[in-house]
Amino acid sequence: MLKILVSACLAGYPVRYNGAAKPTRDAWLARWRAEGRLVTVCPEVAAGFPTPRPPAEIQLHRGGADVLAGRATILDNTGADVTALFIAGARHALERALAENCRYALLADGSPSCGSTFIHDGSFSGRTHPATGVSVALLQQHGIRVFADSQIDELAAEIAREPSC
Repeated sequence: MLKILVSACLAGYPVRYNGAAKPTRDAWLARWRAEGRLVTVCPEVAAGFPTPRPPAEIQLHRGGADVLAGRATILDNTGADVTALFIAGARHALERALAENCRYALLADGSPSCGSTFIHDGSFSGRTHPATGVSVALLQQHGIRVFADSQIDELAAEIAREPSC
């Protein structure tokens, strides 16, 4: 059975930086959960971050690939460098995806870990820019297709085209 890596916050777990969930109440997600397809992960919690935790952003309008290549850092809003923890969380997400043979991921957009169409720009001002988070960049580098929570219908269409589904 085709498995889908999904952000734990989208599955209803209160693991976001502010201690909340970001549940996606979508018929597709409910169906995939009932079918046992979902592999939930929160890269940040897996890396050891507490919930709640200070918000963090990739600095200088950079993205996850820049972090993985050592060209960018991630700071939280207290000024602490949390880059290593984000990389560790990304590695955990990749290990889970590979262990479960996930070819697709549905992740929460905007996050420095899970953002796939946009992330915050590093200024802690609420501004965003088109870029990916660290976990998304690592998953994509290993051939896993990542969809934002706003793209669930596109993911469903892609899964429907799979021969074994």
